[in-house]
Amino acid sequence: MLKLLSFMTVFLFLGGLWYCGAASAAGFEEDVFRTSAGEVTITFLGHGTLMFSVGGRVIHVDPYSKVADYSALPKADAVLITHEHQDHLDTEALKHIVTDGTDIVLNRKSAAALGKGRIIGNGETKKVLGITVEAVPAYNIVHKRDNGQPFHPKGEHNGYVLTFGDTRIYVAGDTENIPEMKELKDISIAFLPMNLPYTMTPEMAADAALSFRPKILYPYHYGQTDPEKLVDLLKDSGIEVRVRKMS
Repeated sequence: MLKLLSFMTVFLFLGGLWYCGAASAAGFEEDVFRTSAGEVTITFLGHGTLMFSVGGRVIHVDPYSKVADYSALPKADAVLITHEHQDHLDTEALKHIVTDGTDIVLNRKSAAALGKGRIIGNGETKKVLGITVEAVPAYNIVHKRDNGQPFHPKGEHNGYVLTFGDTRIYVAGDTENIPEMKELKDISIAFLPMNLPYTMTPEMAADAALSFRPKILYPYHYGQTDPEKLVDLLKDSGIEVRVRKMS
């Protein structure tokens, strides 16, 4: 079925989700998913940075000025920040999209650095624009700094699960394949990082995906790691791996 918007899109039915792949007017790749809460557009800005649009409202996730000109992007009705590292908490990007009405939800250290926002910790849930957002753990077990400290310590940083009606989307943040992922339920769409040495190898990402089995998996924040390795590892798993420009 073809639908003519400002560009041509192709709608497909996959794993219980209607979606289409397209290019936005700004040149970024987009996928549009039909959920019981309305159409959710995911814009793939690059690195660990995403933008969700639903019902005329915009949620920016870890906005980063090195991947986009934020002065040309929509203002944020809400911003989700996973942790305080500069490529996730970027004040240069935020100054262009944050308004007096923007709901900023973030971990404790990000709130301390930014001086504002609603703090959410691992295991907590908040409503953001009427959407349920759960903060889940994001941390390293294997990959550590030279001093033995993990790049992302346990208990400090967040991943997020956003629930749009019948569709649950997991944005993992900077993490490895941690045991808590086995507790994730009914994930329709997942974003898993493969930015070495800070997050996961393709093998770790495959193990993570198999632990909670999303319908659709996007490798993101993958740096110089070849995302096709993850495609190969999961080719017979029943998980649809979709590669976007998220290095």
